[in-house]
Amino acid sequence: MKLTLDLLAAHLELHLLPVYLVSGDEPLLVGEAADAVRARARAAGYTERETYFLERGADWDAVSAAVNNLSLFASRRIIEIRLPSGKPGVAGGAALAKLAQLGDPDLLVLIIAPRLDRDAQSANWVKAVETRGASLTVWPVDAEHLVAWLKGRSRRLGLKADDAALELLAERTEGNLLAAHQELEKLRLLFAGAPVGADAVLASVADNARFDVSQLGEAALAGDTARALHVLAGLRAEGVEPTLVLWAVSKAVRDLWHAQVAAAGGGAAPRTWQRHAAALAKGLRRARDVPFARVVMRAERADRMIKGRLAGDAWEEIALLAAEFCTRALLPLPRTVFK
Repeated sequence: MKLTLDLLAAHLELHLLPVYLVSGDEPLLVGEAADAVRARARAAGYTERETYFLERGADWDAVSAAVNNLSLFASRRIIEIRLPSGKPGVAGGAALAKLAQLGDPDLLVLIIAPRLDRDAQSANWVKAVETRGASLTVWPVDAEHLVAWLKGRSRRLGLKADDAALELLAERTEGNLLAAHQELEKLRLLFAGAPVGADAVLASVADNARFDVSQLGEAALAGDTARALHVLAGLRAEGVEPTLVLWAVSKAVRDLWHAQVAAAGGGAAPRTWQRHAAALAKGLRRARDVPFARVVMRAERADRMIKGRLAGDAWEEIALLAAEFCTRALLPLPRTVFK
């Protein structure tokens, strides 16, 4: 079976399956989900825990030996397997499928992995886990839902933070839930039940936002200039290669162009995922106002700057590109002759 974070607590109150797979790229939520499974297992008498870190191509003999050996200290054990790459390889996949099918009432298998790609999700070992146990995929909390997530956490911690404080905290910690949770814990200790406003957050919280290039593309597609430039500044501070950043914005431009052509009956719409599709829908509503020719020229200028063929700061040019694509031209386009 497949589970979600929202259903995990209710599931564990009623059931404890022999094998669980928890996967995702959000360390805080993955860790909390795994903790919930461990706590329920301990309550059911699984008092011994053995942990194995296994890369692709690792020797799985130690795991097989642990499963076959009787414990000297407890009758029930948790076998925890961590897959840093999420791809155990052929031998590892076979071993995991065998573990999932054991059905030993004295063994509970907990597998922890990063987010699995489409091929990994359809692997035989994952299907075996879902047949005998449960898999839970942890998704990041996106910008639109981060304030609500922080509000729920604050309520559980007894922290009285107002909406302005939570919005500021979301801006400072976006994409980094672990930092957000730590900041909430710090605020709880500092204010001990007293109301917390934006000024208090500003004085206490460091800027721990962490972004990826897909967030930049989505913000640019949606026409959110302020957010696009904020994400761009975060990517630059994190040392992301400007080539990758330019690709993200250029892809957003291409997707909107093709979507506009498709909407006019001139071709197929670009295939995309749900969150990207929502941003694309917003972009379509303003597509007729986007100066595509100027945007393409900005992208070409940024590309030449990255390659050292044109003087200038590529990051600043990408910022101008993103703003222009959001229909907020910040500077006129120079009359550059491309060679």
